[in-house]
Amino acid sequence: MIAQINPPPQGPGPQAIANVLEQWHFLNIWLFETLNTPIFKLGTESITLWWIIQACFLLLLVGVFAKATKQFLKKFLLLKLRFSEGNREVIGTLTSLGVAVLGFIVVLQAMGLELASFAVIMGGLGIGIGFGLQELTRNLVSGLTIFGENKLKVGDLIEFNNHIGYIKEISIRSTIIRTFRGSDLVVPNTDLTSNLVVNWNYENCSGRLEVPVSVEYGSDLVLVTEVLLESAAMEKNIVSEPAPKAVFLGFGDNSLNFELWVWTERIDQRFLIFSSLNHIIQYNCRRRGINMPFPQRDIWLRNPESICLAVSDQDNNATVPGKEVGESPTLTQLLKKNFCFQKLNDLEIRNVIEMGKRWHLQPGEILIKQNQYHSYFCIVLTGAIDAIYENEKISNRIFTFKQGEFFGELPLMLEIPYPTTMIAAEDSTLFLIGKDCFHILLANHPQLSNLVAEELGKRQDALQGYEQKLKEMGLLEEADLKNPVEWIRQRINKIFGVSQESAYR
Repeated sequence: MIAQINPPPQGPGPQAIANVLEQWHFLNIWLFETLNTPIFKLGTESITLWWIIQACFLLLLVGVFAKATKQFLKKFLLLKLRFSEGNREVIGTLTSLGVAVLGFIVVLQAMGLELASFAVIMGGLGIGIGFGLQELTRNLVSGLTIFGENKLKVGDLIEFNNHIGYIKEISIRSTIIRTFRGSDLVVPNTDLTSNLVVNWNYENCSGRLEVPVSVEYGSDLVLVTEVLLESAAMEKNIVSEPAPKAVFLGFGDNSLNFELWVWTERIDQRFLIFSSLNHIIQYNCRRRGINMPFPQRDIWLRNPESICLAVSDQDNNATVPGKEVGESPTLTQLLKKNFCFQKLNDLEIRNVIEMGKRWHLQPGEILIKQNQYHSYFCIVLTGAIDAIYENEKISNRIFTFKQGEFFGELPLMLEIPYPTTMIAAEDSTLFLIGKDCFHILLANHPQLSNLVAEELGKRQDALQGYEQKLKEMGLLEEADLKNPVEWIRQRINKIFGVSQESAYR
């Protein structure tokens, strides 16, 4: 049998190649004529599509070079020379504008345009643009003024047109202010240079707060002054120099009017300081028997007999009320059932309340699973929480935390996972305090570290559950197991910086 050999495939013939070359030639001719056909004339220069493409490309390069020049000056050269931020912005911006204008002129002249012949046209066009963009020009000049004077800087706390916030960004046209509500306020620079601006950070963040206080007629003015000054001393954000002053403003319609003048180095926190001072003043006035006033009016009744008759009829028609529903206990009352907080006064309890949050659990609902992290110190307000230890063979309840008890201190302090699953045994409410707030709580009340250590020392089963994990972390030795209370106290002191002397006070 003779094998059949197929001939190799043949490429395109000479005629096909000639047709492709001819079409390519016509395409080149069409493209050349399209790009080089004059569209209009500027002076003596014929403007073509190719001319426009070249000019746009070169002008784009000039713009990129001008922007790069600004960034180089602002973030490298002038920074090395230790220029202020405002001066760096001004020098960089002016240099960038100069480079851009010079580059545009050079490019246009290199492209064959004689700019002198367009002087009159450009002058008239400039006047028109100037009128149309005068507001933008004013903002640009105002931006350069802000940068040059350096009286407003990024991070300053300013008050402007009933708005208060931090300067987030200053640009040539506008300034962005981050308000306390979290929104960004875009303010044209002209408004900042032409209106009154209060800068709380111009030299420092210090300022005076004026807290109005009114007391009822008949109050001892000396005692009121003493209470106000005592209240100022109890607020940690108030400085002692200049000293606080209690100013008696005069006699109002229903009250004796005072103002407490205090100075603080955290004027940016003034609303919180106002709130804290009002709480402290109200607490101290109530403790000293000083009453706050309320408006009083004398009312003359024209027909008192008719009112008495109406009240008598209402009493006769009144139904016997049913059993009143008892009010639920307040968070203050619930916290004071915990032995850690029993000795705290109302002001200290208020601070604790502000540190945490309530958390409600249905029966059987899991708060945290075994071997998971949970960064909260937990106080049982109502109900009960079971600590369940689980493995492949058993599920054993180690503890039940009832009302007034707490848990979570060791995982919180050592940043280790829970050795047990925490599950609600019944309808329960917890009070959760985060790690940072727990740190502040122990720093403000060092005696709590002893109470926490002693309570945890009673839970030997819990310590055994943490024993292996602590040994792996190198935090626990055999000698520490002999006196767990002392070991816990030392860990609290080391982690939270609580001194031994203050802890025993």
